[in-house]
Amino acid sequence: MTPQLDGVKLAFDQDNLFVLEIVLGFVMFGVALDLKLDDFKQLVKQPKAPGIGLLAQFLLLPALTWLLSRALLAIGMITPSMALGMILIAACPGGNVSNFITHLAGGRTTTSIGMTAVSTTASVLMTPLNIGLWGSISPETSAILTEVALDPVDMLRAVMMMLGIPIVVGVFLATRFPTFAKRVHPPFKWLSVIFFVTFIVLAVKANSHVFVPYLPKVFLPVFIMNALALALGFWLAKLGGLDESDQRAVSIEVGIQNSGLGLILIFAFFAGLGGMAMIAAWWGIWHIIAGLTLAFWWTRRDRARAGT
Repeated sequence: MTPQLDGVKLAFDQDNLFVLEIVLGFVMFGVALDLKLDDFKQLVKQPKAPGIGLLAQFLLLPALTWLLSRALLAIGMITPSMALGMILIAACPGGNVSNFITHLAGGRTTTSIGMTAVSTTASVLMTPLNIGLWGSISPETSAILTEVALDPVDMLRAVMMMLGIPIVVGVFLATRFPTFAKRVHPPFKWLSVIFFVTFIVLAVKANSHVFVPYLPKVFLPVFIMNALALALGFWLAKLGGLDESDQRAVSIEVGIQNSGLGLILIFAFFAGLGGMAMIAAWWGIWHIIAGLTLAFWWTRRDRARAGT
């Protein structure tokens, strides 16, 4: 069954891709409506938490994911396209749902929002760079990059269109028209997230004939990688001397990746290659399940400590 996964193509045409790009743009715009230039200035004054988050997000997580993919390839648990899918997800910025989960977990929401803003902005450069770098080191994944003739400049341009422009417009409106931005931000953010989740669920349902037989193959690699990401963020923040609320925020931010961006890149640059798409699609579901479970465990522990 495993080798066949690399040849699987999901039912996802150009119209679907266009809709997903629009939805993701609106999600990023909704996040940016809650940001002002002063927020970025504050991050410069207090860079420790976002700095640790960026270190984990764009340097350590891609490196550890590459090592994990090499180990799983060696024992035959994953295929080359699954390995490249893992690397691509590790190269993506934090997902916007991380802010909501951080709030539920009792983490510092301002840290989470700041990290999302910084990682999303940095991803315009770092995401194509990490995919090209870590994907080209291993011969198995390098062969895929060569076959599709991946152009990092084209990917950079695509990421800029999907993330950079919505963020710039959102921050501009939040800075110049704060009253308007504050009024429209809550409903806009929730509606955009609902549309995004609905789109992913419908896409998975439309491809259930692929997901049902292959889910057992992608479940464990995604589980291990997500657990590694959550643990990496938490322990790096702990070693960095951040307090517990920031530790939770960093952990969730590193463990919740922008799988929507990942799916768009996979279908735009890799023709929806089965192993990559399956990893990204299941990650989009699993990281929410894992994040909510961790948040529930933390809040339950807090109540136990407080004796309530």
